[in-house]
Amino acid sequence: MPITGLYTAILATIIFMLMANVIRYRRSEKIGLGDGGNESLRCAMRSHGNAIETIPICILLFAVAEGNGVSHMVLHGFGITLVIARILHPWGLLSSANVTFGRFFGTVLTFVTMIGLIGVILVNVVPKVF
Repeated sequence: MPITGLYTAILATIIFMLMANVIRYRRSEKIGLGDGGNESLRCAMRSHGNAIETIPICILLFAVAEGNGVSHMVLHGFGITLVIARILHPWGLLSSANVTFGRFFGTVLTFVTMIGLIGVILVNVVPKVF
């Protein structure tokens, strides 16, 4: 599953960068646990947490879709969309705890990717089951 592998590596790199950002804030502010009331650390933690909450299920959906013969072009379309989404979301959240362009469109594009992958999986799998 080379396409799933490609996007897994890219998205894991994003998760790693978000994790490193949390560590950087913790070290600079000397906060060992929690956010210590620091809004910047809280936003960094939520950026990382949100990625951890959404990326693994998307990778699973990619693997199932690819394993069921979904077109490589379709998978790349979803993959590129998800990578853009997962860059926009933390960029927006790290700039402000309020709703921002990046946070809003990162969320929307993540939802579109998830729903789209679920849809193509169902279209490809349901006929094979029955």
